[in-house]
Amino acid sequence: MNILYNILVFALITSACTPHTGGEFSDSNSDYKLWSDCGLKNEMSYDLFSKAMSGFRQISGLKKKDIITIIDYSKPSSQNRFFVIDLKNKKLLYNCLVAHGKNSGDVYAESFSNEENSLKSSLGFFITGETYNGMNGYSLKLDGVEKGINNNAREREIVIHGADYVCLNFVLKYGRIGRSWGCPALPQELSDKIINTISNGTCLFIYADDKFYLEHSDFFQPASTGKK
Repeated sequence: MNILYNILVFALITSACTPHTGGEFSDSNSDYKLWSDCGLKNEMSYDLFSKAMSGFRQISGLKKKDIITIIDYSKPSSQNRFFVIDLKNKKLLYNCLVAHGKNSGDVYAESFSNEENSLKSSLGFFITGETYNGMNGYSLKLDGVEKGINNNAREREIVIHGADYVCLNFVLKYGRIGRSWGCPALPQELSDKIINTISNGTCLFIYADDKFYLEHSDFFQPASTGKK
């Protein structure tokens, strides 16, 4: 009888200690393998990918959870720093140039804002919205989910769109691509395809090595419970 009792106790303890992943992308311990399987080792740091996935899991308002977009503003604008990743099929779909706001910096984006008319980029987590045709052509609206950091994105008309100044010819002439009024503008030949891929409820994470952002974002504080 004691032997049977011990077996039952052992089984219960083992079951209680088995981690519950709660879904394909919910176990943070799998991030390194996912980063590797997506072919990102030579494209972005694991630390950046881990930060992006940490916030991704905390956002409850996402409609599409198989795609994440990451912008790495710690890189110069002459380098590809826009990444669209298919998490389900573990594949890097797009990696291209992306502009930052003209008042955020020259070659590097170094200053950020949530204020209207600042002509600066915003950092943090966004949920992609609806598409529309505007003064910059086919465009994608963004909703910032971090209060005081990027939640004015829609009011500021910070959107994803194509621009002729986001190209290698501009880099060869000026050493950087052109700058926007705060929008993450993309190469014109790719913008429509990318917008269609990431629109209507996917996660966008815009990152830079910015002390203020890391200290004030709720996503990176102890006992973070996430946003909307």
